[in-house]
Amino acid sequence: MENRPKVSIIVPVYKVEKYLRRSMDSLVNQTLDEIEIICINDGSPDDCLSILKEYKEKYSDKNIVIIDKKNEGVWKGRFDGIKAANGEYIGFTDSDDYITLDYAEKLYNAAKKNNSDISVSGFYRVDTDTEHIYSTEMTGYEGKLINMDKNPEDILSINTALWNKLYKAEILKNMKNLENPPKILDDMMFLLLVYLNTKTISFINDPLYYYMVRQDSIMAQIKKEQIESTENAMIEIKKIYSSDKNGKNLLEVIDTMAFLHFGISLMFRMSSDKKNFKQVLKENRAYLNREFPLWRKSKYLKLSYAISHKSNFKVAIVKKIYVMHAYRLFLTFYKFILNVFKIDIKW
Repeated sequence: MENRPKVSIIVPVYKVEKYLRRSMDSLVNQTLDEIEIICINDGSPDDCLSILKEYKEKYSDKNIVIIDKKNEGVWKGRFDGIKAANGEYIGFTDSDDYITLDYAEKLYNAAKKNNSDISVSGFYRVDTDTEHIYSTEMTGYEGKLINMDKNPEDILSINTALWNKLYKAEILKNMKNLENPPKILDDMMFLLLVYLNTKTISFINDPLYYYMVRQDSIMAQIKKEQIESTENAMIEIKKIYSSDKNGKNLLEVIDTMAFLHFGISLMFRMSSDKKNFKQVLKENRAYLNREFPLWRKSKYLKLSYAISHKSNFKVAIVKKIYVMHAYRLFLTFYKFILNVFKIDIKW
């Protein structure tokens, strides 16, 4: 394609008028000139569409594409963006977050230098109200290269958000879709579908993304009734892996991923429902044992593996607590510590 953009950045937009201008400012001022900004207005009922049109008119020299559509959710919106994207690489940002001005340039250069399918950067986790930086994540990986044929289990150490990464466009354009997308944990499942056709992943240390932690975010308000569609979507993904010649070798990784996100992260968010949590935890254990049984003996969740690979010790410890049926007690203590020290959780 003549004059093909180096990078397309897809921005799903829904009810974020308070934050959208900051996000757009960081996009239109990127140091990499050859970028395409694809804004998916997902039927937002507020003033988001007007703000997007304002930026398209003001920055007419920038390649800003607005797709205005009925509300169908972020999963469908991302696939709409992928279909429209012309870039050599594709990235995603959330419209209530923002990026450093060299985000696209550094991630693109890293991908080209290593001929990698995905390039990953560090990021900041920031309190939306106070702008306090909770933590800096995914740094210390400079020079690391994951070869999916040799060390696919290393994807377990990568954060499962889509936004601090660039992806070769052809991988996203040819990836499988889910018949019934998940209501929550959608980033993690999207990435699993991407990994199925990924060969190499490279890293840079620089934190290039500001992830704003909002207390009213969907992950802070999970309801029991939302879980069923998400569980079914994860089962569908495992079926896809089981029927794929590359995916068959990754089933222990998939079962481990299921425990990390359903057994730990999801149960932590559900634990605020004290009245029903005992039953929810029981159902969660039954689901993991039935659909992802390799989690129980996964070598990637053993302390010996964490020690030898200098990986996630706290996950290995929590797995033991979960198996010992002491997770409720652990969460009570852990939440007390979080509330006292005013910090945020990140597994």
